Amino acid sequence: MAHTYATDVLVAGAGPVGLTAAAELRRQGVSCRIVDRLPARLPFAKAVGIQPRTFEVWDRMGLARAALEAAVPMRGQFLYVNGAEQPRIDLSVPPEVPYGFAALPQYETERILDDHLGRFGTAVERGTELVSFSQDADGVTCRLRTASGAEEEVRTRFLMGCDGAHSIVRKGLGLSFEGGAFAEEYMLADVRVEWDLPHGYAVRAMHVGGDGAVDDVLVCIPLPGRGRYRMSMMVPPELSAAGRPESASDGVTHGLQSGRGPELADIQTVLDRLSPKPTTAFDVRWTSVFRISHRIVDRYGDGRVFVAGDAAHIHPPTGAQGMNTGIQDAWNLAWKIALAVEDGAAHPGLLASYDAERRPVGEEVVGRTVRHAVEGMDKDPDDPATLMLREAQLLVGYRGSPVVDPVGRGRGPRPGDRAPDCEGLTGAIAAYPMRLYDVLREREHVLLLYGAGSGLDALVRTARDSSGGRLEVCVVLAPHTEADADAGIEADAALLAAYVDSRGEFARLYAAEEPTAFVIRPDGYLGARIAPPDPRSLAAHLAAVFATGAPAGTRD
Repeated sequence: MAHTYATDVLVAGAGPVGLTAAAELRRQGVSCRIVDRLPARLPFAKAVGIQPRTFEVWDRMGLARAALEAAVPMRGQFLYVNGAEQPRIDLSVPPEVPYGFAALPQYETERILDDHLGRFGTAVERGTELVSFSQDADGVTCRLRTASGAEEEVRTRFLMGCDGAHSIVRKGLGLSFEGGAFAEEYMLADVRVEWDLPHGYAVRAMHVGGDGAVDDVLVCIPLPGRGRYRMSMMVPPELSAAGRPESASDGVTHGLQSGRGPELADIQTVLDRLSPKPTTAFDVRWTSVFRISHRIVDRYGDGRVFVAGDAAHIHPPTGAQGMNTGIQDAWNLAWKIALAVEDGAAHPGLLASYDAERRPVGEEVVGRTVRHAVEGMDKDPDDPATLMLREAQLLVGYRGSPVVDPVGRGRGPRPGDRAPDCEGLTGAIAAYPMRLYDVLREREHVLLLYGAGSGLDALVRTARDSSGGRLEVCVVLAPHTEADADAGIEADAALLAAYVDSRGEFARLYAAEEPTAFVIRPDGYLGARIAPPDPRSLAAHLAAVFATGAPAGTRD
């Protein structure tokens, strides 16, 4: 049966996860609609922590600068137990990692992503909600309702559910959402205080009772603006949301609760008990009561319908893992859908790799954040350096995925690992050295050839033919080969972009000791590492991602 598609993809939910999905789809030329039942963005600083890996995602998408200019640095945390100062926690990453930790209120994150989406001529359809959907082998039929009550039926190739903890898409797919809830409730507030604590540091103040359990807590995360923090603290009984029917109408008690929120006096009472410095709170922007659950779906999609972010996994906010994990869900899925909407372009198993790659990540994050919330991060078995990298989400990887090569042996990043950045790449024209991420920015599938050799023509032909022209080729030359870079590299009637590893940083960080081919996916992970470069091995890897024979840009 022939169908007329109104759009390639419908994204339900316009929080940071849905906006990331829509923006990346549109950047890759995929038609997309994004709907949200709310009439406007909420002015709440809910998720505030931005991890280094998320900045790398935004760099590849082309919006890191806007986020950097709006955020404030997160340098570490001051910890107090029963009024006594404990050793300070400093947040740091290795020098080759281009971004550090930051804080950015969710309303600013959504504004930046919304503006970026607008560059591609797409706007969020506010006040419009997904009511139901059905799918068949060829597409998904979705029923939408606007704020006026008018209904619309939309035919789309794929549906992405980024619609939060109470997801309509998850319920419509019949996915299980197993887990539990914490008994504790918390007050959240966006307020200002005047104290002389150093800028850029979070504050965690706890009271530990005689039984060794924490019975009172105050957490302050810095926000843009002098003295402004997002504070969380235990809720007093009179503000408890427990028992309200609306707080658990679907059995999922997670997120901001309706009802009366805390007032300035409630916040001040906690500060008087726990603040490490005498201070007065003022200039309240918003307050709410928040409840926490921990749940994860049994699978991240079914057929042509997928879930991401809170629709797939919810957990304690420890370490600011939730929104950052959801953004990477969306990024992982978007490039795969972008390939799948092209007629015959994607390998039939490519979309199934979304669940294979991202659900283990979600399971690990849920388990780790629950463990940290119950036991404290100081009880984590990882050494401090590894723990910091894990919290920064720099250790997320996909080894064993069906669409990356077997890991093999050797040093350096392997297939499925994050492709690290490096400095010192020089070209023929730019008078300054570039980073590898400058070369990769706003590119999709990239073949990096280190140490070009006599077989370059065959590799370039294989890259072109096996990907339908979708794999861009760049050459990284060893130091002291500037003459080749000045002239560019001619291969198969194509002038390839060539850069010299002038400081040897690429060779060091990638452990490239011989000519090697690296396939870097649109989401910044290595799909293959082939040494020495071999057209047959390259073609075998690309066959797991692309369906051969479909030139780029072909849509059914």
